Amino acid sequence: IRLRCNRMSTEPIATRIQREVGSWPGVTVDAYGHGMVFFHVGRREIGHLHGNKLADLPFPVRIREKLVAEGKVDLHYLHPRTGWATYYIRDENDVEPIIELFRLNYDRPWL
Repeated sequence: IRLRCNRMSTEPIATRIQREVGSWPGVTVDAYGHGMVFFHVGRREIGHLHGNKLADLPFPVRIREKLVAEGKVDLHYLHPRTGWATYYIRDENDVEPIIELFRLNYDRPWL
């Protein structure tokens, strides 16, 4: 019988997200003080991190409404009537869902 050990990473959550999203073609990463990390594709921001506390991502309002209804994000803490969404980081289990949200934003067409 083989047992799998589920070890928690010692690497900060934001660092893991930054490494993954920053590896995608065309993504630039701009880090600022206090853990602020912005991700752009060209001039378009696909989201940013506030350290290991939360991720903010811009979506069209209809997509943000769907994501909120599905419980995948919360309304943006400062701009709840816009397409911006907030994902509050609680623990290691939030890494993949946040990366999926960045991927959703990265892959969607922008006109």
